[in-house]
Amino acid sequence: METLNTILTIIQVILALGVTALILMQQGKRAGLSGAIGGGAETFFGKNKANSMDAKLNKITIVLAIILCVTTLLLNIIK
Repeated sequence: METLNTILTIIQVILALGVTALILMQQGKRAGLSGAIGGGAETFFGKNKANSMDAKLNKITIVLAIILCVTTLLLNIIK
C-alpha cells in the first residue's frame, strides 16, 4: 500500500508541474489593445481556431487537470 501511495504522489507531482507549464504556455484570451482594435478580423480568420495550437493546449490542460483531480481523490481514499 505504501508503494502505491508513493507512485501516486510522484504521478501527482508530475501532473501538477505539467498543468502549470501548459497553463503558462497558453495565450491570454485578450491580446491587449491589439485584440480590442483587431477583434473583427479574428472572427474571419478564426474558423480554424479548433485546430490551433492554443486549442490543443487547452484540451490537454483539461485532461491533465482531470487526471490530477482523480489522483488527488485516490490518494485521499488510500490514506
